[in-house]
Amino acid sequence: MDIVVETDRLGKRYGRTWALQECSLHLPAGRVAALVGPNGAGKSTLLHLAVGLLRPDAGTVRVFDSAPYDNTTVLAEIGFVAQDTPLYRDFTAAELITMGAKLNRRWDAALARRRLAQLGIPPDRAVGTLSGGQRAQVALALALAKRPRLLLLDEPVARLDPLARREFLQSLMGSVAESGTTVLLSSHLLADLERVCDYLIVLHASRVQLAGGVDELVAEHKQLVGPRHGNDPVAGVAAVLRASHTDRQSTLLVRTNANIDDPRWTVHEVTLEDLILAYLAEGETQSSHEAWGVPA
Repeated sequence: MDIVVETDRLGKRYGRTWALQECSLHLPAGRVAALVGPNGAGKSTLLHLAVGLLRPDAGTVRVFDSAPYDNTTVLAEIGFVAQDTPLYRDFTAAELITMGAKLNRRWDAALARRRLAQLGIPPDRAVGTLSGGQRAQVALALALAKRPRLLLLDEPVARLDPLARREFLQSLMGSVAESGTTVLLSSHLLADLERVCDYLIVLHASRVQLAGGVDELVAEHKQLVGPRHGNDPVAGVAAVLRASHTDRQSTLLVRTNANIDDPRWTVHEVTLEDLILAYLAEGETQSSHEAWGVPA
């Protein structure tokens, strides 16, 4: 299995605060991966480290098996759309495409022009006069014109209305299907991610809480409803992530390592949203324990 992005105990500190710490993950090639976490979890920091805009204070990050910073060979293979889709607002889309051709040795200007024409985005207007959705599409078209092997997107649709978000994600998936580009998409809009992503990375409290293929992760997590549960182990349950109780009944969200055959428990499937929220809550608990010096 080819690995596009790999981190090992990666850390980045701002002053005394660790924005990212002990972060270890790998992203296989050909995946469309969701990077999920609350504000301040370290998502943007991780992406900036992956594109060489930041250097780590601990651990390592490798892209295509090489360190990305000051590495023009690796950076030529990466497309990046940062938060707020920063563009030269006084430039037209046509001028940005021309500039991209001068800055990138492998540049598909025809692709960018074709995408903007399909979306009805005028090439001769300053991008600062375009709508937020149109600016996001221009930024995506420029990133794709690099013909990248890896595309990193940092909250690209957070400020778009639902229609603009749908159009952006449809454009993204159409391009990925054509090129086979590996994508790492940071967002907290879970419904959008569920439609387009097949790999999941949950980041919280500066660490990776969960990573893996979406179908595999959803399949190995279940909701159990049964008699009031204490601390007794349940056969087939590797970990209890969330529990709620009444006087006589317990509802558990669990990660399994085998089939649940105990007839006392009714087994239900879980959604991707259930799964993500459970691990974010688990990360919050760990963070609170660390803040008070209590073992998690």
